[in-house]
Amino acid sequence: MKHNVALIVASLLSLLLMIVHLTQDTIRQAEGSMTYPVPVVFLALWLYATLMASDRVWGYVMMLLGGLFSVAMIVVHARGIVVTQSGGFAFVWTLFALSTTGWVTILLAARGLGLAVRARRTAPR
Repeated sequence: MKHNVALIVASLLSLLLMIVHLTQDTIRQAEGSMTYPVPVVFLALWLYATLMASDRVWGYVMMLLGGLFSVAMIVVHARGIVVTQSGGFAFVWTLFALSTTGWVTILLAARGLGLAVRARRTAPR
């Protein structure tokens, strides 16, 4: 499997799991505590970067940030903020899957970013 295809698949899977996770968070939160435009704008940029700019430096950076946010969800919830209140198998499973695909996205995006920077340095001017 080509590196870029694996990155696109991992990024899309992380994005999908992030949407599922944010939906679960929203359902469990108090009324009015979720600011909808902020995550939606970030998710839209992440999706655009994955689909349209997966071979560009800013696309790699955006996918890397998406992977970092994916990994951060398990760290935030591991402190007992929501996990102790939810007790749901699907919620915890989503956290583990999100963190796993987030790490894969980070590794593949970092590799792609390194290759892109190296290619840019060696390209004749």
